[in-house]
Amino acid sequence: MMPVFLRALGVLLLFAVSAAFAQPQPSPHAIEIPRWFSNSLLDFKDEVPEAAREGKRVMVYFGQDGCPYCKALMKANFGPGPITDKTRQHFVAIAVNIWGGSDVTWLDGTQTTEKGLAQLLKVQFTPTLLFLESDGRVALRLNGYQPPERFTHVLDYVIQRRDREQSLAEYLAAQLKEPEVAIAGPRPYLMRDAGNLARGGRARPLAVLFESASCKACAEMHGEAFARDAMKPLLARFDIARLAPATSSPLVTPDGRRSDVRRFARDLGIQLYPTVVFFDAQGREAFRFDGYMRPFHIESAFEYVADGAYRQQPHFQRFVQAKADRLREQGKPVDLWK
Repeated sequence: MMPVFLRALGVLLLFAVSAAFAQPQPSPHAIEIPRWFSNSLLDFKDEVPEAAREGKRVMVYFGQDGCPYCKALMKANFGPGPITDKTRQHFVAIAVNIWGGSDVTWLDGTQTTEKGLAQLLKVQFTPTLLFLESDGRVALRLNGYQPPERFTHVLDYVIQRRDREQSLAEYLAAQLKEPEVAIAGPRPYLMRDAGNLARGGRARPLAVLFESASCKACAEMHGEAFARDAMKPLLARFDIARLAPATSSPLVTPDGRRSDVRRFARDLGIQLYPTVVFFDAQGREAFRFDGYMRPFHIESAFEYVADGAYRQQPHFQRFVQAKADRLREQGKPVDLWK
């Protein structure tokens, strides 16, 4: 017979192991999340009012393993320094893995998983940041990465609640006062008449580039991404218009309405430069990207629309992952930051 104390010890060990497995397990993040992020149970119905009681609001970070932009956000933006200090002072930061399986309760009571929440909110890019008001309203959704010199102003925009009076793009233009950045070289891919974007059943999709003269990322997109050999045949499959939203030039929209450039940008909710919005042959929006994107992802976005892949694969991240895997199988190097 087993001694009583050994049987008791076995029961205690079994209870401890069972209890450990019963506890919510944090989602795996290959990219280290800063320790000052909240160790949240992902019940946002509780998180938002709890943050409000502390005089703060909730910032939700959607990321994924192997994301170079997420790594840049965590290292360059959320490393030790004034941006982190400002974020911690005003926000409770909560991380969500877009492929994670941890249980989530969203603001409206919907019970799902991290992956399910990302799908519900149509998260297409990582990182994506949601800045929530104390009543649960989304004050700002930031799709993609912004470097520190711009991100600090994004935080100020939310902290000062400027979203109630102007777009983020207008706020950044006023705050940064950046010098104009010349785009070198010819751009034969641009439409000659960007004032008439009406589709009328045209065979080729339309890509509208919303840019400003002082946008470094815009110049980089033209000078690096669009100059790649693989991009040139992709660009030829689109009608491409370049618009400056600060102007009020008359415009016929893709769906045939009369408007102007500034109103068109506001109607579409353009928040950052560059923003590229794709439209199908009927003038309906098919896809868009904004924020800071490197050439591999810009090329992938154009391919995603040109091939009509967005109709079968609603998750751009899955499309990019499959493309990268396919290239690696062919023995080609893949660097998501290039």
